[in-house]
Amino acid sequence: MGEHRQRYNEEFKKQTVRYVQEQKKTVSDMAEELKVPTSTLYEWIAKYREFDNEPIVYDERIQQLEQQLKKKERELKDREEELAIVKKAVHIFSRPKV
Repeated sequence: MGEHRQRYNEEFKKQTVRYVQEQKKTVSDMAEELKVPTSTLYEWIAKYREFDNEPIVYDERIQQLEQQLKKKERELKDREEELAIVKKAVHIFSRPKV
């Protein structure tokens, strides 16, 4: 048989989001503490977030994505430098010999 899904009222969701924003823990830790799925908590945050209670603590996933973005930016910069070198080489070697 299927599992029984937990239902939460709007006030509980709003209070939970407020509580999460006021804490210095990650969203994953808070979800575990409150026994609410992390994805559900993220949905509530997106819907009920109030910016008065900021800052919200970065989640590990956000930190990982930021690190990946920085890595990709470095790789892109390297490729741009390589492309500039190749363009200069093509320019030099395509000159007519005198």
